[in-house]
Amino acid sequence: MKFAYLGRSGLRVSRLCLGTMNFGVDTDESEAFRIMDAALDAGINFFDTANIYGWGENAGRTEEIIGKWFKQGGGRRERTVLATKVYGDMHDTYDGPNREQGLSAYKIRRHLEGSLKRLQTDHIELYQMHHVDRNVNWNELWGAFQTAQLQGKIGYVGSSNFAGWDIAVAQGEAKARGVLGLVSEQHKYNLLCRLPELEVLPASRALGLGVIPWSPLDGGLLAGNHRRQDGGRRSGDQNRLDKYGKQLEAYAKLCDELGEPEDLVSLAWLLANPAVTAPIIGVRTLDQFERSLRAVELELDESTLTRIDEIFPGPGGDAPKAYAW
Repeated sequence: MKFAYLGRSGLRVSRLCLGTMNFGVDTDESEAFRIMDAALDAGINFFDTANIYGWGENAGRTEEIIGKWFKQGGGRRERTVLATKVYGDMHDTYDGPNREQGLSAYKIRRHLEGSLKRLQTDHIELYQMHHVDRNVNWNELWGAFQTAQLQGKIGYVGSSNFAGWDIAVAQGEAKARGVLGLVSEQHKYNLLCRLPELEVLPASRALGLGVIPWSPLDGGLLAGNHRRQDGGRRSGDQNRLDKYGKQLEAYAKLCDELGEPEDLVSLAWLLANPAVTAPIIGVRTLDQFERSLRAVELELDESTLTRIDEIFPGPGGDAPKAYAW
């Protein structure tokens, strides 16, 4: 396994991040345990989750599974760089307007304690805002995160689904307070979703954030599922298949020429971007996990990257050059 520093922090993480969103939903506890054990054995130390995973009334279920896995010992917790998130409605027993989605200091404190309890740990390496909350000012946010850091409950703060200007404001406010600020941005980024190249990726690189792409295979569309007669599980509705069909066919042809599967080429394309720290591989089975590992070793040459750009054109570079020059 290869490793990289997470943004401008001194924290080293594996170049693939194990996504756990399916644990407790499509993946039962025993299979989740096998996947996490295999991840550590393969050198993947970076695990991503969120307090709401499990979804709806079962929100928190995924964190509970990870906590039970940690409880087995064997150095599992010590070897894991753990990332979770806060923002959504956890359907807690308490009611009222502060239960709803958002990032108030009140909510961060309560939900951090809930995550720690479910995860059966006393600290979280990377605590991420699942979405931006523009109703909360950064004095409140950085105050809440600083308190948690001083208490030893979190190590670093990350964002997810932030716009480029949200990242800039966050880092400016952090600098004014004399704190490190954000070290990562988790963002939807893949061959079919290249808009982040306009603002988010340049802002992240300039301001010291490592980018952690989620949905790197766009729900299976970039994994070759479109070749299956049934469309492949989670490959998207027919409208999306019709919209991207010609591109996917051209991409499949390129991958056949390379002698590499589409999913691994998609991951390797992300890893070739210097802004990207680690794509999230949201596997459901141990077989899917083991298949993903080789992406780290797959290097795409310039001619292949050029052909991929021709099939899936990006926005033309970063802003404003992409549209104004």
